[in-house]
Amino acid sequence: MMNLMTNPAIIAAEPLKAAPTDYDAIRRTVEFITDNWRDQPSLERLAEHVGMEPTRLQKLFRRWCGLTPKAFIQAITLDNARDLLRDSASILDAAYEVGLSGPSRLHDLFVTHEAMSPGEYAARGAGLDIAWGFHDCPFGEALVMVTPRGLAGIAFADAQQDRAAALADMTSRWPQANFHEDLAATAPYARRIFDPELWRPDNPLRVVFIGTDFEIRVWETLLRIPFARATTYSDIALKLGKPKAARAVGSAVGRNPISFVVPCHRVLGKSGGLCGYHWGLTRKRAILGWEAGLAGVGS
Repeated sequence: MMNLMTNPAIIAAEPLKAAPTDYDAIRRTVEFITDNWRDQPSLERLAEHVGMEPTRLQKLFRRWCGLTPKAFIQAITLDNARDLLRDSASILDAAYEVGLSGPSRLHDLFVTHEAMSPGEYAARGAGLDIAWGFHDCPFGEALVMVTPRGLAGIAFADAQQDRAAALADMTSRWPQANFHEDLAATAPYARRIFDPELWRPDNPLRVVFIGTDFEIRVWETLLRIPFARATTYSDIALKLGKPKAARAVGSAVGRNPISFVVPCHRVLGKSGGLCGYHWGLTRKRAILGWEAGLAGVGS
């Protein structure tokens, strides 16, 4: 029998397949896990699906998602997504009573925040200096934006062309501000945001909210969702005293300018569905799995 693998005619006729980009490999891996988690797919099966060597996929996945594919499978099952919503309304009640605290040692980023005045927001950032820089993080590249008063924005990108889109998205929110690239100013924030060892209550991360009064109230409520737990849009609306405003809450969550730190990724549908995410559902799954892995969920 002819060995097709060594037949030069066959090899010459077969088109070369381009190696998948890092983001494409992670996106396809996460999607495959989401669709096949009940089968507990092996690393080898995942690697075959994305066309990558198992060792390389393992290293890439750990760098991008903060944990191994096996740990991610354990953390991101649909059952766990529903568990995240267990007693979601009471989670917010307890958070308001005790502040930013919870059972996990890695509970939260220990954020302190302030909001710009309505007049400052109406000025669309006029007179405000915002430094920006792209930095590697567990979820691709993070666009970090800071002002003299603190962190003002986090966005995500996956490739060089996406950098321009992410920067345009963020700068359009405050069109009158002065923007300049300054990696020296943004790098310390990037380290503190994505390194759990630097999440210290005695040295909180300062953020500044730039939005409408309603948006800021929603974002402040997001800060009270405990690490590795979740709530729903309707529960947030109820907590704000506007039980019929779930749709408006959803819009405000979608406009959250400080992704990850202000954890809009912890808002799910009532059934445990992930719903939307401004920076892609693949990234939302990755962040939720990363948090669950750190908190020991599913282990």
